[in-house]
Amino acid sequence: MTMELAINNSSKTVSVSDEIFGRDFSEDLVHQVVVAYRNAGRAGTKAQKTRAEVNGTTKKSKKQKGGGARHGALTAPIFVGGGVTFAAKPRSFAQKVNRKMYRAAIAAILSELNRQGRIMVVENFELDAPKTSGLVAKLKGLEVGQRPLIVTEDATENLYLSARNLPYVQVRDVQGLDPVSLVGADTVVVTADAVKKIEEWLA
Repeated sequence: MTMELAINNSSKTVSVSDEIFGRDFSEDLVHQVVVAYRNAGRAGTKAQKTRAEVNGTTKKSKKQKGGGARHGALTAPIFVGGGVTFAAKPRSFAQKVNRKMYRAAIAAILSELNRQGRIMVVENFELDAPKTSGLVAKLKGLEVGQRPLIVTEDATENLYLSARNLPYVQVRDVQGLDPVSLVGADTVVVTADAVKKIEEWLA
């Protein structure tokens, strides 16, 4: 089954698959993939020292009897400057998400964006020069909200450089498309060529 997506400011449409732009939304699947994607970007470099690693002598701090509470080394966790009981160590936060799940989640997000009218297909999205003002003017004419995501088949250098100083505007080529940028966008501005390439990728 196919469906038609209207191209902005044009009488043309682009035919796309229902499986990609008209599938049911799976909140659990999308949540799992978004969390996994974010976790993959975590550094996981936090490190603390155990009582064995902290710098200090392990000699018994005072005699066993006559001084109140009995204790050994001052490197124990109960003392200031001692080790940490369950010390954090560098680790990977990566979660395994297989390719089929990842693609299904991207398709589910695109379908939901389409249902909400938050996908705008344009014929092309080219800039003559790498100027932020030019991109701002172009986006203003499209009325895409505060946080647009621009997706082109192969994002040009002019487009990347023009968006670099706009923290609320994201630019992706099809290969760099990810679930977090899709979920966070008010409107996804996507070229007709990019739509077909996305369809090929997710098919």
